[in-house]
Amino acid sequence: MTIWNLGSVNADMVYRLPHLPGPGETLAATDHQRGLGGKGANMSVAGVRAGARVHHIGAIGQDGLWMRDQLAEYGVNVDHLKVIGDVSGHAIVALDTAGENQIIIFPAANISIAPAGLETVLAKAASGDIAVFQNETNAQAAFAAAARARGMRVCYAAAPFSVTAVQDVLPMIDLLILNAVEAAQLEAALGVDITALPVADIVVTLGAQGCRWIRDGKATDFAAPKVTPIDTTGAGDTFTGYLLAGLDQGLTMEHAIQQAQRAGAVMVTRLGTADVIPTTEEISNFFHES
Repeated sequence: MTIWNLGSVNADMVYRLPHLPGPGETLAATDHQRGLGGKGANMSVAGVRAGARVHHIGAIGQDGLWMRDQLAEYGVNVDHLKVIGDVSGHAIVALDTAGENQIIIFPAANISIAPAGLETVLAKAASGDIAVFQNETNAQAAFAAAARARGMRVCYAAAPFSVTAVQDVLPMIDLLILNAVEAAQLEAALGVDITALPVADIVVTLGAQGCRWIRDGKATDFAAPKVTPIDTTGAGDTFTGYLLAGLDQGLTMEHAIQQAQRAGAVMVTRLGTADVIPTTEEISNFFHES
């Protein structure tokens, strides 16, 4: 099977700081690096490194050709990653010594995707393939509708969080993935407990506390592996990519979640985003598995 990802592609500009800046504060960075990122690109790379076949759907500018090449080198199919205009999406990531971050995103080409072309792209998808999208592009509702019409499993990582974006696609999704803050915001906005949402599967990531899977109104909690974090950037995307790859490969939700948690745990011990997402072999070595 195949994962089809409508997702952002960003150049991540990461600055290491002694602490995250307060209002009006100027800080000197202790380190800087540029790398491939964006929630969509991170998920595509994670899916491939988990052993899945992934098609990335999105847009970059002329200045982002190196990111398309990087994705292709990592094994992601980029036939549907279009070059639109001059400027690609990019993110400014401030990272403190405890691994916490602040991120500013400029979407640029990521929000220039033609909704009308998504049906044509997905014409090559098979029933049962996985469609996934986030909130760093445009055309989410059109993509979800096209995927639904083809009998695909429609998955939505609701970040960066927007109540309106969730409401637009909620009737069309099979799997909703969000973190604890986003889950609380959604409950407050809709006035219902998240367990009552009309979605077959909901996964709420809880950081160091693990994650929660909700199905048929019943919640099952999973403890997280214990690690010392260096950088939490991209950990949630790594979790999502591995989760979807596991489901695509026929794992049960329980086993796919456990696989995804181990991947996310290794990811937070690394500095960077898409370029440092672990492979399955690296995860096994990290946990000293034979």
